[in-house]
Amino acid sequence: MFATPAYAQTAAAGAQQGPASMLISFLPFIAIFVLAYFMILRPQQQRMKQHQAMIANIKRGDTIVLSNGMLGKVVRVEDAEVGVEISQGVTVKVVKAMISEVRAKGDVAPANDSKS
Repeated sequence: MFATPAYAQTAAAGAQQGPASMLISFLPFIAIFVLAYFMILRPQQQRMKQHQAMIANIKRGDTIVLSNGMLGKVVRVEDAEVGVEISQGVTVKVVKAMISEVRAKGDVAPANDSKS
């Protein structure tokens, strides 16, 4: 009643085209998945591996930056935690996963004020 015979014949002919047309219709979805893998998932996995390697190589005396932005010096390294001296005489325990950056020994941040 709502569809003319020409439209109904066209729809029936499209369903009989076979697996080639089905593959062509799924091709954009496959392409999007491959693109997402190479642009999102793979770089994230590489960053995670680099972070794990950085955490595994932490040693006593390293200057670290925590995920909240706090700076400190490593005084003790354990399996899952690190003892960090955040001020002279103030040592705190930090979970290794919360370390965002390891700076070299003696690496000092530049001062904000300029002396003329």
